[in-house]
Amino acid sequence: MQVDWSTFWVDILNAAGDTLTMVGFSLLFSAVIGIPLGVVLVVTRKGHILENLAVFNVLNAIVNVLRSIPFIILMVAIIPFTRLVVGTSIGTSAAIVPLIVYAGPYIARLVENSLLEIDPGIVEAAEAMGATPWQTIFRILLPEAFSSLILSFTIATIGLVGASAMAGAVGGGGLGDLAIAYGYQRFDTDVMIVTVVLLVILVQGLQSTGNILSRKIRRR
Repeated sequence: MQVDWSTFWVDILNAAGDTLTMVGFSLLFSAVIGIPLGVVLVVTRKGHILENLAVFNVLNAIVNVLRSIPFIILMVAIIPFTRLVVGTSIGTSAAIVPLIVYAGPYIARLVENSLLEIDPGIVEAAEAMGATPWQTIFRILLPEAFSSLILSFTIATIGLVGASAMAGAVGGGGLGDLAIAYGYQRFDTDVMIVTVVLLVILVQGLQSTGNILSRKIRRR
């Protein structure tokens, strides 16, 4: 049965709102987890300002394990944890929990890569001038990597858009849920095309915004 497009646009807009809600909240909480984790992964590695191989190896292993699990499997595997946190395993709020577990380690790895791009000579110069580890982190590492971090978070956000669409497979809400419910289960090609176009526009907008911000910061 074909949808009535004169009223179905409301459902499309609601689904787009759910997608933005999932991506926004999961990005916020993932950043809270991922940024400190990425910084610790850098400063505790061999030869860095707070070298601690025990901490580095444990955190590195945890990040690797979580990064190795495909999102669709992770989402199902942590359903008991999701129920414990938000009281349900279905809906937009339930999809945010696995999105955070998925994106936190991902952002940590992106932050780690951005910080490792900094010339080690800059860190050595800061140490030679008597900078404390905290000063080196907040006045040297993070400001120097800011432009790269913008691009890293752009990549993470786009990854979350893709993952949020997958959350529709288990009733997570959003455009992915709409595409599966109407485009796949009811064979409504028009709905599938509209949702795909909206997701493409969203991703292109995020990528362009990230590129512009990164360029502006790099030129300062």
